[in-house]
Amino acid sequence: MDTPYEPLKIEKKWQEFWQNHHTHEPSDDFSQPKKYILSMLPYPSGAIHMGHVRNYCIGDALARFYRKNHYNVLHPMGFDAFGMPAENAAIKHKTHPKTWTYNNIKNMRKELASLGLSFASSREFATCDPDYSKWEQKFFIDMWEKGLIYRKKAYLNWCPHDQTVLANEQVIDGKCWRCDTEVIQKEMDQYYFKITSYAEELLTSLEDLEGKWPPQVLLMQKNWIGKSRGLRFAFAIDKDSLPLLGGIKEIEVFTTRPDTIYGVTYCALAPEHPIIKALLSANALSSQASSAIIKMQNTSSKERSISQKEGVDLGISVIHPLTGQKLPVWVANFVLMDYGSGAVMSVPAHDERDFLFAQKYNLPQKEVLIPTDPTPQIPFSGLGTLKNSGDFDGLFGEIAQEKIITHFENARLGQAIINYKLKDWGISRQRYWGTPIPLIHCKDCGLIPEALQNLPICLPEDVCIDGEGNPLAKHPTWKHCHCPQCGKEALRETDTMDTFVESSWYFLRYTTPKELWEQEAFEPKSLDYWLDVDEYVGGIEHAILHLLYARFFTKALRDLGYTRSNEPFSNLLTQGMVLKDGAKMSKSKGNVVDPNGIIAKYGADTARLFILFAAPPVRELEWNDNALEGAYRFLKRLWDKKRSITSTKTLPNIDTTQLDTKEKFARKKVYEALLKSNEIFSKKQSGYAFNTLIAACMEALNALNEQSNPAIWTEGYFILLHILEPIIPHLCWEISQMYFDLKNFAPIPIDPSALEVENITLAITINGKKRSQIQIPKDMEEKEVLSLAKEAVSKWLENTHIIKEILIPNKIINFVIKQ
Repeated sequence: MDTPYEPLKIEKKWQEFWQNHHTHEPSDDFSQPKKYILSMLPYPSGAIHMGHVRNYCIGDALARFYRKNHYNVLHPMGFDAFGMPAENAAIKHKTHPKTWTYNNIKNMRKELASLGLSFASSREFATCDPDYSKWEQKFFIDMWEKGLIYRKKAYLNWCPHDQTVLANEQVIDGKCWRCDTEVIQKEMDQYYFKITSYAEELLTSLEDLEGKWPPQVLLMQKNWIGKSRGLRFAFAIDKDSLPLLGGIKEIEVFTTRPDTIYGVTYCALAPEHPIIKALLSANALSSQASSAIIKMQNTSSKERSISQKEGVDLGISVIHPLTGQKLPVWVANFVLMDYGSGAVMSVPAHDERDFLFAQKYNLPQKEVLIPTDPTPQIPFSGLGTLKNSGDFDGLFGEIAQEKIITHFENARLGQAIINYKLKDWGISRQRYWGTPIPLIHCKDCGLIPEALQNLPICLPEDVCIDGEGNPLAKHPTWKHCHCPQCGKEALRETDTMDTFVESSWYFLRYTTPKELWEQEAFEPKSLDYWLDVDEYVGGIEHAILHLLYARFFTKALRDLGYTRSNEPFSNLLTQGMVLKDGAKMSKSKGNVVDPNGIIAKYGADTARLFILFAAPPVRELEWNDNALEGAYRFLKRLWDKKRSITSTKTLPNIDTTQLDTKEKFARKKVYEALLKSNEIFSKKQSGYAFNTLIAACMEALNALNEQSNPAIWTEGYFILLHILEPIIPHLCWEISQMYFDLKNFAPIPIDPSALEVENITLAITINGKKRSQIQIPKDMEEKEVLSLAKEAVSKWLENTHIIKEILIPNKIINFVIKQ
């Protein structure tokens, strides 16, 4: 059996075997214990990268481990297939987005298969498949009718040249990424998921995920939801300013710092605030002021957040509700219309942003807090004792806040409210390659849902995609339809859904067998059995949007009666990025490593071994060609040393009383590796440190090589193949078939005798300071141990008196001495 190691030949054989025998498909026997192992689905860009390899090898190792331990495992794969890149590719390559997408899926499916990933191929789908869109549109209609979706006007990035809406990522330095035209903010109708209805539950149920999700992800979501308690009140507009404002009489604001209310010196509005519209309509501002405001309006929120603070004095005033003082009103680019009311009270002495704005425009500052630190910097934004605050002087921090809120409520000037930073999720996209929104515009009936029997509403394939405008809106016939309510001519909605919608429920779809997909979104008994996902693997860059939207969708579908789950993912593992030369791999940096080239040269098992050995999953992984070569050499050695095995279908019987020291040591290292495997896979807090497991297997192989007992070799290989199968499956299945008739891929009990230690090492300390150590038989009597220990540290005991002798079994001996 001295044949050379030929990874490509071996891997092709077993990949075909697994596919032909449906080895990795889940069972419909729901009496078994289950594990649902899921890696985040990829976008079908056309080729896998090393980030994919790492993500899917981690998930695959978990899935294979649990299969060997008699779990019913669901380990599916699909493709997040809608999105703008397909439209961009259609323009660039003069092809159709559907053709480009499905060709890419075909290629990526082949590449993923070459890694030997144990996906349940019977559950695969693409999110652009019609039978996926059908149920997504059904969910949309259900949410619309329940009031979880609404339509309102919003400002969007608009390219005047291409006549199209742009995503934030397509706006570069304020210009269109394609034609370099200045982008403006255009007010358009937009559909929203009312995710804010679930803000409190999304926040409080994070507690259920503690210890199961990475703490940094929980913190990021908590901060994104951003619950705060504060005061909502209004500044009355000065009567001299009222004629200019078309009936607007006050400016509502919210503050989490009512203790600073006496320090307000101006009020700031978002450029889109209704007061601004009124002033512009009335031509109440100078041409210079109007131009400056329009420029702000045409700047995206993202651009405003990184630009310098800019503002315009509107020439109107409001009245401070407690002091009666007149305060100027400004428009400021840092105030956003989609946060709160689009207006803020500004306290320059106690807020960094307000301070910088006030400094630039020479606005007054008024200190109203005495900090506990006697030498504070201005602005001071911490808690302090109130001054210059009327009857509230001398109150401190939260007590002052509560007293002021109570005063506002008693005087009917305002009220305490809970506010959230979380905003409703805008899902409208004026693009072609997305799920059509299933609503119809009827002149008589208004905006109504499509009839359920007409779902799915599919995209027309005869479209012109040139990047100019919405292809669906320009299509000559597709948008024309009949109202499902009155039967009259109507227009179909031409907006499509944000692609985050598709990835917010795909994990639920996998639970149902494919033959049922046409009839129902989810089979209830399958959904109940498989949920929640036991382990979700993906990058931390999805910590907020995708994971938050998936949590929202799960809760919303629960309330619609589709599922009984409260959370989608029981455990979350966020793997680190794959780096080369200290940077994330990218074509622009010229540091991309092609997985296909690695597989062609070394084989899939080498790629899998390297990616799991180079670093713990949660850490960043620095690419290392030498380490890759080292992984290949280990596999070749594992292959070559198999000649020492004696064929058997089970673990050989070994008389441990007849073993010499090297044989005992080899068994010990093998069983230590088995013990580590069980600990790593079963204890989530380990972070799945596959690198330490692989190191233990390498140590075991080295120890086996130091002895020559065929029975020890055979037992060692039987166990090592069992341990390593989730990591390097092809090689393990090949050797296991040769010698063990594939009988070693089942749970193996730990032999306690193999882990017994004959000798132990004790540290020796004097007055707590380590001086030496000794190795002794584990059953040596205490008197002899102390005698040997004194001899080992005799030079430190000269001319001293031992006051106390302390022996902690199997650990340490301490002598307490007096000079």
